[in-house]
Amino acid sequence: GSGFIGRHLVTYLHDNKLAANVLVADKVPFQIASLSENELAIFNNKDFLSFKQSDLKNPASVDLVFEHAGGKWEYVINLAAVTKYSQAKEVYSANIVDVSKACSAAAAKFGAKRYIEVSTSQVYASKNKAAKEDAPLKPWTGIATASLEAEQVVAAVSGLDYVIVRPAIVYGTSDIVGMTPRLIVGSIYKQTGEKMESLYSKDLRFNTVHVSDVAKALWFLCENGKSGEVYNLADKNDTNQGKVNKILEEIFGIKTAFLGSIKMAAASQMGTKFLVGFANDAHLKPFSDACKKYGIEDTPLTPYLDEELIKETPTAVDGSKIEGLGFKYDVQGPTAANCKEVLDDFVKKGYFPKEMY
Repeated sequence: GSGFIGRHLVTYLHDNKLAANVLVADKVPFQIASLSENELAIFNNKDFLSFKQSDLKNPASVDLVFEHAGGKWEYVINLAAVTKYSQAKEVYSANIVDVSKACSAAAAKFGAKRYIEVSTSQVYASKNKAAKEDAPLKPWTGIATASLEAEQVVAAVSGLDYVIVRPAIVYGTSDIVGMTPRLIVGSIYKQTGEKMESLYSKDLRFNTVHVSDVAKALWFLCENGKSGEVYNLADKNDTNQGKVNKILEEIFGIKTAFLGSIKMAAASQMGTKFLVGFANDAHLKPFSDACKKYGIEDTPLTPYLDEELIKETPTAVDGSKIEGLGFKYDVQGPTAANCKEVLDDFVKKGYFPKEMY
């Protein structure tokens, strides 16, 4: 669609001349999806792209999408999903499981060459050892629980050639829920001049993959890999909280630290609700005040870290299996430079004050 990964995939296909025609279906019109100027020009190129506003959990609506231009679509990539955490099970069932069910069924019905289901690495049991594709499954967020169910729905579609993709934490321009909340938190400490203290330890894994490599991998898997296979996506950086904080120090000129074992033990005894408050109460108002001060009236950005993500749950992912097919990651990991690109993009869109970094 026109969401975070979708816009990067469309741009990758366009810039590398990989597709003659692309059909994008999304419930949000792309004109109000906060695309960059370059992305908007691509989406407005009617010789290359067609757009259908559609409720993709409705099979009848999905059929209308697939029937466009004769219905001969070779590759179908499902990037439609809810990205907001701590929603009701019904929300995830409707907007993840039902969407995957309708889209995968239509892909089989209309004879697509391959269907790609984009899931999440949060389906793995959260351990500090990097999970390979055959690692134990134990979803630890509501999104992951629904995503795993969606994977099973796709696998059950008769005659469908499909691949499952499980990315680590995806970051890059237009990211709102991956690295960006931590960037926002860092900007607040530049304003206050205080030391930033983080929960847990520097070694807590926060494995990543750049959105440009996700787009590249999705196209690669359209033409490579066997049907029914699962592929993780994660760079070789083995990103952890310590590495992220070093980036924040470089961008914002701040000092960072982690709560000592005594403080952390005391905080943990207070429970998850306390940890959520500890992590968020000091950040929400200062960011809101800074936005007002610098004339930002409306922004999708927030320093809020959700309760589902505040627990000591490592994201540790082995993304090497796809490399066995010949795929190569272009971005080695998060850096101050590629994280500044994210902030620069939000400044251009009027969502983040340039004075804060």
